[in-house]
Amino acid sequence: MAVTGPEIERLIQLLSKVPGLGPRSARRAVLTLIKKRETLLSPLAAAMAEVAGKARICPVCGNIDTVSPCSICADGSRDPAVICVVEEVSDLWALERAGAHKGRYHVLGGVLSALDGIGPNDLNIGGLIEKASTPEVREVVLAMNATVDGQTTAHYITDRLEGLNVTVSRLAHGVPVGGELDYLDDGTLSAAMKARRPF
Repeated sequence: MAVTGPEIERLIQLLSKVPGLGPRSARRAVLTLIKKRETLLSPLAAAMAEVAGKARICPVCGNIDTVSPCSICADGSRDPAVICVVEEVSDLWALERAGAHKGRYHVLGGVLSALDGIGPNDLNIGGLIEKASTPEVREVVLAMNATVDGQTTAHYITDRLEGLNVTVSRLAHGVPVGGELDYLDDGTLSAAMKARRPF
């Protein structure tokens, strides 16, 4: 039985579909938004409407922005010789938050997955090969997640890039900064030992 009107229930249902928010969290969020209607709810609704009308997928790298090409691709100070390949836009945004990459990006739109029926033609791999074939690109950094599907995708891309005049590298795997060995899983510890280097 609903304890509120259909408009509020609809808002709760829609918010509960956002990753990280279930029905209870969505209900709490809606209550907060309504209590702070003038300072939070109205500006949020306006911002969401504006983004809904302006958000675009960048035709160059696959990022999501309100301008096309995106702000990263339009930035002339970025190094065009290095392309960082990521699975999803969220991975690109994470690297940008960290300030970890000063080159260009390429978003695949997922990973190869036989179980999910996702093959090479379902991802933006062809666009990457085309970019890597240009004379200005010297390195392709594979920033794939350390999952079976992520690593399978990285190996597939490495094979496709073979014969091109580019260096293919990948992100280091292992002990995170500030990590304690006792709290790490076996796979992380094993990867860290294999990727060890001189001190």
